[in-house]
Amino acid sequence: MGATSVEQERAKAYVVEIAANSLASALAAQEGGASRIELCTALELGGLTPSPGQIALVRERLSIPVHVLVRPRAGDFAYADEEHATMLADIAYCAAAGCDGVVVGALTADGQVDVARCWEMAAAAGGLDLTFHRAIDVCRDPAAALEAIIGLGFTRVLSSGGAASAMDGSANLRRLVEQAAGRIEVMPGAGIDADNVASLMAATGARQFHASAKRALPSLMRFAPASALGMAGGETRSDAAEVRRLVQALDAAARAA
Repeated sequence: MGATSVEQERAKAYVVEIAANSLASALAAQEGGASRIELCTALELGGLTPSPGQIALVRERLSIPVHVLVRPRAGDFAYADEEHATMLADIAYCAAAGCDGVVVGALTADGQVDVARCWEMAAAAGGLDLTFHRAIDVCRDPAAALEAIIGLGFTRVLSSGGAASAMDGSANLRRLVEQAAGRIEVMPGAGIDADNVASLMAATGARQFHASAKRALPSLMRFAPASALGMAGGETRSDAAEVRRLVQALDAAARAA
């Protein structure tokens, strides 16, 4: 039996995960040399669950692992029963669609990991790879949260170290990496690009990094009324050249280490 994708990742010096908000972004991430993607929509809201059609098309077109963000709405991470049921159904769809992993998380009202609901999400995922998302950054006690996440069997946790950017939270990320001690991957995310990723690697000791590598594109519309009703402008998507720059920066840092 061949090595699993998780085993293959552990053998690598580093892993680059790209937050891809569309099929075009996912293809650009693959072209640029990303290790895997986190498929989502509405990056401006912190990322939400993509549509079934988008999931199916990305899974069909990509050869690198596809992890899907399952987050039913923007805002906090304490979910109502109906929202939790929706998340379980979305996770089951991802498993049936042949995705490689899901990115999930839930908190209690007092800011702790909602272990009961996360167990249910892990069960719905079956054998899919599990990432706990940045809900950890708004937990009451990140160290206790990390232990709970490890106990739930997650492969990695995405975090900015509780700061606006991973660079700002690098000291906290270093503490999480040291606490994890190889039991789980701590993956920095937020504000990471080719210009700071080598410094972040050195500061945190992390080996996996999450970025969007995106750029804004002009609108395709020639007609744009003055008010635009708040709907003017083009899309933002991951850029293959930016992904490539990020990968090359990590290549150089890994060789120098």
